[in-house]
Amino acid sequence: MSQHTPVIARAAQAGIGLGLAALIFAAWLALHIYAIFVFELTWSNVPLALVIAAVQCWLSVGLFIISHDAMHGSLAPGMPRLNGAIGGGLLFLYAGFGWRRMRDAHFDHHRHPGSESDPDFDHANPRSFWRWYYTFLTRYFGWQSVLYVSTIVTIYWLVVGVPMAQIVLVFGLPAIASSMQLFYFGTYRPHRHRADGFADRHNARSDAFSPLVSLATCFHFGYHHEHHRFPQTPWWALPSCRRGLAEPKRS
Repeated sequence: MSQHTPVIARAAQAGIGLGLAALIFAAWLALHIYAIFVFELTWSNVPLALVIAAVQCWLSVGLFIISHDAMHGSLAPGMPRLNGAIGGGLLFLYAGFGWRRMRDAHFDHHRHPGSESDPDFDHANPRSFWRWYYTFLTRYFGWQSVLYVSTIVTIYWLVVGVPMAQIVLVFGLPAIASSMQLFYFGTYRPHRHRADGFADRHNARSDAFSPLVSLATCFHFGYHHEHHRFPQTPWWALPSCRRGLAEPKRS
């Protein structure tokens, strides 16, 4: 890592990363339980349901970002089994994804960013959001995800007795919206083709968002060029990494 980027001790990085992961997961789980098992949807509280959906969408993005850190071993450095257990569990919870398949695809993305060999990139539609998003969905959301989501929805609807409208609003909508949020801020904006091109072989750019906006949009995944240059940096340290790279070199 560059001398102008922060160096974090392994123990401290693991402590912070696991603590934040536990906090995000606990918030997601508590809100999910409330939204499905306690909340009762009526016409009068639809605005509250939409707020719940928005927060749950953001927390779902957080679950994926945690699993992404686990892929790089930056969630708990030096503990590959723990990274695999947490990352795999959260990926399955997110959309029934398989750990090894997603991890291998993400490493291919880092090896071949913005090329035909990049599974995250749509070489035929490098500027089109919707066509690229469709390609993105068809590559990652296979029959396992369909089976997983269908099973959850069926249990909630027919066994638990949750109205379908409520399931769609507080479970389905956040899941779909989070995939769009991750794709837009974490894949499309950083890697889409523009007239100004890219700075280097990573074929990635970063958003000039403030840290607060960056956190709200995609847990700092919009600082994407920094992530590609230093993939071992955890999501919560990317703002410091970005500041460090922006500091002028001392003579």
